[in-house]
Amino acid sequence: MQISAATEADMDEVIALWKACGLTRPWNDPAADYRLAVANETSVILLAHSEAELVASVLTGFDGHRGWVYYLAVAPDARKRGLGKKMMEAAEAWLRERNAPKIQLMVRDDNEAAIGFYKALGYEVQPVVTIGRRLG
Repeated sequence: MQISAATEADMDEVIALWKACGLTRPWNDPAADYRLAVANETSVILLAHSEAELVASVLTGFDGHRGWVYYLAVAPDARKRGLGKKMMEAAEAWLRERNAPKIQLMVRDDNEAAIGFYKALGYEVQPVVTIGRRLG
């Protein structure tokens, strides 16, 4: 397995993976998220390929205060092989290179499988409430 940074040319394949993993939502434009992440030096989309096949991705960024993770995706037919853990390790390494003091991510509160996955990696549910507003 090889992990590398995504480019604009990878967009359609990566978005197809995100959709196959159920990560997209009608109110979020995955193409806009992708383009912003690839164009910005404070973020990266890391891709894992097994031979020539895309098997996993993770979007990570550093806002100057905390590292964040989005769109951790492992192809349904490539799960249970440790790829999710490897992608999180790659995201953590990218953030460490930028001296990020902490990594955070958001998981829907009813997604018990994802919460269990992150807990198994040593992540803890934080006592915070996410507050947001759409700008646009």
